[in-house]
Amino acid sequence: MARIRVLAEELTDELESPTLVEGLPGVGLVGKIAADHLVEAFDMTHYADVFCEGVPKVAVYMEDDPALHPPVRLYADPERDLLVLQSDIPIRPEAATELAACLGPWFEELDVLPVFLSGIAHERSEDVPALYGVGTDGARSRLEAAGIDSPTETGLVSGPTGALLSNAVSVGRPALALIVESDPQFPDPEAARVIIKHGLEPLVGIEVPVDDLVNSATEIRQAKEQLARRMQQSDEESTQARPLGMYQ
Repeated sequence: MARIRVLAEELTDELESPTLVEGLPGVGLVGKIAADHLVEAFDMTHYADVFCEGVPKVAVYMEDDPALHPPVRLYADPERDLLVLQSDIPIRPEAATELAACLGPWFEELDVLPVFLSGIAHERSEDVPALYGVGTDGARSRLEAAGIDSPTETGLVSGPTGALLSNAVSVGRPALALIVESDPQFPDPEAARVIIKHGLEPLVGIEVPVDDLVNSATEIRQAKEQLARRMQQSDEESTQARPLGMYQ
């Protein structure tokens, strides 16, 4: 049965129209790295477990912790009115439609504004990765207010995040997406840093320490490479933004 099991019900009343940062694995693992960093940096509370159709039926365990957990979880920080959707595994694009249908009513019940994160494949250079934002009606004005640039080319967001955004468009739900240039082959902590500092910070009105993210870039890349390789070897399409020109 599809459901969200709330573990810390006492936090629900403390959340007031919270912003949710989505961290499903995708190109460069930028969403995954950024979401994991937010949870750790703010010592966020494990708020709920996600048992939606489309989420693989597996259990995960963590270092120095004998407890078992579902692979997709929600973390909360009422002080910052912030939620994070954390996933330890990829979600198939076709399954993401079911995930979106499961999460949608909950978004509306808590008046959640989801911010989806995606990488767009770009060969690394010395330049700071470019970042831009897109969104649905009722939310786009927040991008301009935060000083986040609009896209410089026509494109699309595919994979599970694309399915979640498609659902938001189809039902008229406010939603935003931040897209950053990312390494197409390897985990990209620098792209995650950019999406946090130049996207999430001004958009959500928070300040996130990123020294550990920068100083531990090599260790983070190594820790995430196994997941990145598994996604590359899979036939499943991972989340990414793409220029539409490649199809024309």
